[in-house]
Amino acid sequence: MRVLHVNKFLYRRGGAEGYLLDLADLQRAAGDTVAYFGMSHPENESPLPYAARFPSEVELEPAPSGVRPRAVAVGRMLWSPTSRRGLAQVIDDFRPDVLHLHNIYHQLSPSVLAAARAAGVPCVLTMHDYKLACPSYQLLDRGRPCQACVTGGPLQAARRRCKDGSLSRSGLLAVESWLHRRLNAYDPVQLFVSPSGFLADVMRRAGVYPDRLRVVNHFVDLTGVTAKQPPGGGVVFAGRLAPEKGVDVLIEAAAALPDGVCVDVAGDGPVRPELEALAARRVPGRVRFHGRLDKPRLHELIRSAAVVAVPSRWHENQPMAVLEAFACGVPVVTTDLGGLPELVESEVDGRIVAADEPTALAAALTDILADPQRAYRMGRAGRTKIAAQFAPDRHLERIRGLYAEAAAALPARRRTGRATAGGGAAR
Repeated sequence: MRVLHVNKFLYRRGGAEGYLLDLADLQRAAGDTVAYFGMSHPENESPLPYAARFPSEVELEPAPSGVRPRAVAVGRMLWSPTSRRGLAQVIDDFRPDVLHLHNIYHQLSPSVLAAARAAGVPCVLTMHDYKLACPSYQLLDRGRPCQACVTGGPLQAARRRCKDGSLSRSGLLAVESWLHRRLNAYDPVQLFVSPSGFLADVMRRAGVYPDRLRVVNHFVDLTGVTAKQPPGGGVVFAGRLAPEKGVDVLIEAAAALPDGVCVDVAGDGPVRPELEALAARRVPGRVRFHGRLDKPRLHELIRSAAVVAVPSRWHENQPMAVLEAFACGVPVVTTDLGGLPELVESEVDGRIVAADEPTALAAALTDILADPQRAYRMGRAGRTKIAAQFAPDRHLERIRGLYAEAAAALPARRRTGRATAGGGAAR
């Protein structure tokens, strides 16, 4: 099978990109031919045979300064002719059996779906966040959980100024989502894949193609991933350093951890400088920032810990941080939002606490740290869960089944005598 993965970033920026690249490796190992389409970026994986066809890099966080750069960025968000043309050319050359789309919002835009529709290629889209139900994609209103747009429609985002309290930024995201809904821009997608039951429920309540939703867990390949030995260690966080991840809460909690316990932070992101300053002020010398690590070094760091903290203040979907921790045989303390309670079973393989509560987080971490043997048993339970429910072969079988279902759902007029991907306007 020939699979074309489409995502705006093509490097290990976060969980979505990690999943995409790991799935592509899994598919290649099973004999599939895989290619990528995305946005030009200096950190993209290399080599990428179709890189010359990618649209140029545009940075939206923070928004570009200047009238013309801002206008270009807004245009890309709403509809990107360069993304459509580039993908059309790649489709014509690569001739994929299926397009597997991931995060195409903003930098690529749903214009890429018009190219797929014109070429008659079936599309499957894995949802890694809530963008199709929430214009700002995080179900957050200025840092607090919010689901106003789920049932009230995307214009709620403008009314509530949920994006950083800014009417202009919130309004732009609201108009973008409203326009794409009015144009049925995502109609060319045959199936929408949700890694968690929580995300799927949000999409159903928002009316996002409920008949096309399928729930498929992510996967973790345990091959070559050794489990933690022996008991003991400190606390690790692994993930993007962004406000919604709650690393600031973990740093505040670190002040209440037993003397000598350190917190290791793996990852990078826009709030790293602020987090480093907070750590230096609140718990000097007890929080170590390692930056972005490759998978072997990340696993080594996780195995050195007694517990992994996932202190998210947003409705996480199905974060790879939890699955990777379990794969390494380390328990997880996390919050009660989104799909997180679907992954962690309290007192069996971790603990669940309220979000944005440093005291509760510190108490749960301290409880696990106080009994290394119990922490070790909880970590082994997590690893057993991964082997039973998140195996790669099981995941690949499900994904291939969805590809076949998507192809069967493609209208007959699009399956026969595929048109060139570059022709015609979006219908």
